[in-house]
Amino acid sequence: MSVPVFEEFEPAADCGCPGCARQRRDLALGLPVRAGGHPAAHGARRALVLVTAAGVVLGGGGAGAATALTGPPGGAVEADPAVLQERATVPSTDAAASDDTPWPGPETPQGGRGPLHGAPGPGPDPAPDAVPTASQISTETLRKTTRAEIINRAKKWVSAQVPYSMEKYWSDGYRQDCSGYISMAWNLRSNEWTGSLDRFAVRIDRTELQPGDILLFHNPANPTRGSHVTIFGGWTDYTHTSYTAYEQTKPRTRKQATPMAYWENSDRYVAYRYKGVVSGGTGSGAEPTGATPFPGTGMFGPGADNSYVTQLGQLLVARGGKKYYSQGPGPRWGEADRRATQAFQLAQGWKGAEADGLPGPQTWRLLVTGGGKDIGGSSGSGAPSANATGFPGRGYFRPGQSNAYVEKLGKQLVKRGFGKHYLSGPGPRWTEADRRNVEAFQRAQGWRGAAADGYPGPETWRRLFR
Repeated sequence: MSVPVFEEFEPAADCGCPGCARQRRDLALGLPVRAGGHPAAHGARRALVLVTAAGVVLGGGGAGAATALTGPPGGAVEADPAVLQERATVPSTDAAASDDTPWPGPETPQGGRGPLHGAPGPGPDPAPDAVPTASQISTETLRKTTRAEIINRAKKWVSAQVPYSMEKYWSDGYRQDCSGYISMAWNLRSNEWTGSLDRFAVRIDRTELQPGDILLFHNPANPTRGSHVTIFGGWTDYTHTSYTAYEQTKPRTRKQATPMAYWENSDRYVAYRYKGVVSGGTGSGAEPTGATPFPGTGMFGPGADNSYVTQLGQLLVARGGKKYYSQGPGPRWGEADRRATQAFQLAQGWKGAEADGLPGPQTWRLLVTGGGKDIGGSSGSGAPSANATGFPGRGYFRPGQSNAYVEKLGKQLVKRGFGKHYLSGPGPRWTEADRRNVEAFQRAQGWRGAAADGYPGPETWRRLFR
């Protein structure tokens, strides 16, 4: 008599039947946390389906195929909508993983929550109810850090070319995967994963992104498929369609220009800001809620390429520095930026090292608040004049800006009948409502594409106030 041949059954990636859908979900939820499984499912039994080979003879003279049922006794298995949605949106290139082999599919599988390597903590696989909620994590309980410090920590792993691993730990105690990288950059007291990092942050709009913020995609239906997180290092150009991403991915840590928000699942990435981020270089004090805080001297000078350089140039142009720029301003630091900065510093009466052409906290403060003297000697007012009619410069109308020009713009938009997106105000702080109202005004002029991006330029300003 022939002996039945048994084999392990792997559900087909393109099969839509309820049984295969349930099997794919069970396989994902059965992964250990260290291999990227969900903490709540750690220890769950892996599903094993035994099937007999077709045509095997069972018994004396009878022939047939025997299959093992995958559903509960007495009923069919209902397809999981989340799994079906995942199959439709995430490429299924993964095979089932054993307890000893990491799930091979996404470029960045990850481990679960755990303590710093070699330090006391909640344990390698904390229970689901041990995961702190967002309300339990306040700014008082977090280590304070500046944006410059976040980027500098991120750069250390880039320089060290830290190899990717979801089971190994670098010398600083952080796990060498994408979420361990963020835990390190944010200086957290533990190794987190994509399912818990949001508890240490506040959600923001993508237009508000600043260096040190993150873009996070967590796939709750199957955390091993596509979940990833990157550090935002600054816009690569004025179109804001690409940014400098610091990320931990195979084969090692990297820094490179990346499409907004990522190569795959772009629309599912969410922007977050660490709750413990502060201004200045010492890691103390609260971040101002008005003008953009000084990002640190490391953002400027030879080799710098980020959105702060662009913002600096725009502010300098608005204060009389246009003659130094034959083109731009742009994100890459150049001699024009240095000369314009030095001219502004000299206009304040500074000499020597105080007028070296590299912006420091005082230079930045005067520029973003409209204080001090303009290049050429005219006096600033500490804040832009609300009665000014000339276009002040694009730098005043960007995420994080707060000044009288923004409020003046908003009031004029309302006066002209383009204020429907304001739920309150308008006020001095630039918001998405301002951008959408400006966009509506620009479209009313017949402009499209980049000409109607919601950010006022000289012609938008002229038409609005004529």
